[in-house]
Formats: sequence, structure tokens, C-alpha cells
Amino acid sequence: MRVILAEDSTLLREGLARLLAEEGHEVVAAVGDGAALVTAVARDVPDAVVVDVRMPPTHTDEGLRAALELRRRWPEVGVLVLSQYVERRYAAELIADATGGVGYLLKDRVGQVDEFLDALERVAAGGAAFDPEVVRRLVARGTRADPLSRLTARERDVLDHMAQGRTNASIAELLHVSQSAVEKHVAAIFDKLDLPAAAGYSRRVLAVLRYLGA
Repeated sequence: MRVILAEDSTLLREGLARLLAEEGHEVVAAVGDGAALVTAVARDVPDAVVVDVRMPPTHTDEGLRAALELRRRWPEVGVLVLSQYVERRYAAELIADATGGVGYLLKDRVGQVDEFLDALERVAAGGAAFDPEVVRRLVARGTRADPLSRLTARERDVLDHMAQGRTNASIAELLHVSQSAVEKHVAAIFDKLDLPAAAGYSRRVLAVLRYLGA
């Protein structure tokens, strides 16, 4: 896998580069700001990028804005966002990206090497990977009426894993049930959320958006 890193912390950037190299991946470029990331991708399109949220010059949302630009210009490139914080607006926008190939992890997750590498490989392959804590923060929508009240506890578990970008097979393994059972739960979720099978729309994405209150 060919990867470009964008992280303003030299220590973390070099650590990630070393980790990926040891795992047999090629680090095409390692840069320290969002503009340099876009330039690097334009020069040599990788399989995936890993990008920090807050980078120079303002250390606010440069990384996320660069990630969204990459999604618009090179949708085939997997984008894994790393952050110490949950930036709700942009995280929800990434989760809503129906084309796949996106992920959002809190930086604490990088220390869990297997989980980090699994997430990166999933987004590079066109899948999705969202930190459970990111999903929980986005789901905290306040006191308004919950449109998901008709779901059973197990259906909510399945939808929670869907929001993390997991496939039905992965959910079945995590919940220790058959894949057909998960498929039945997913179908029930679609029915209870009144999501039509309309052409041009992914009911899976619509269900996740409803779950996140988007």
C-alpha cells in the first residue's frame, strides 16, 4: 500500500512512517500541513492518506478541509483522519460520504497498532473506519425526540457498528451471530426508519445519517 502522511508533529509523523515501513507499506511523502498534502497527492496519487485535523498555519481545521478536498478531487484515494478531538461538522460530513474510503480515528487509537493498521487498510480498500468514540459523540444530540426509539437494543448495536463503517460480516463476528441474522437486523432497521429503496440513495448511509441526527 502506498501512503502519504500529513502530520505537523515531527515525532508522530516519523513514528507513523517507520511503523508503516516496518509493515511493508510505502510512505510516498510525509508533510506537515494541509496545502502540502494536496500538492503531494497531486504529484503522486497514493492508495491512502493519513491526515491530522489541526495543522499550520492556524491549527484549527486545515487537515479536515484538505481531507474533504481530496475526497472531491481524488475519490479513489482512501482518507484516514486522525485527531485528538471530535470535530462534529466535518466528521459527520466524512461519515455521510457514500463513496466509501474514509475513516476518522482519535489519536489514542494509533497506540493500538493493529486497530490503526486495520482502519488504514479498510479505507485504502474503499471501506470505512470510524472510531467508536467519534460515533458516540456524534450521537449525543441533546434532548429532542429520538427517531430511533422503535429499534430494539440489538438493532441499535448493529446500527452503531454500521456507523463505524463495518460490513455485515464484520458485525456478525463482533456480535457472535450469523451474517444472515445481521442482514435481518439491517432490513428491520431500514423498515423501522422508513427508508425507501430509492435509486441513487444508499439506505445504509441514510440509516447512519438518521442515527447521527444529521
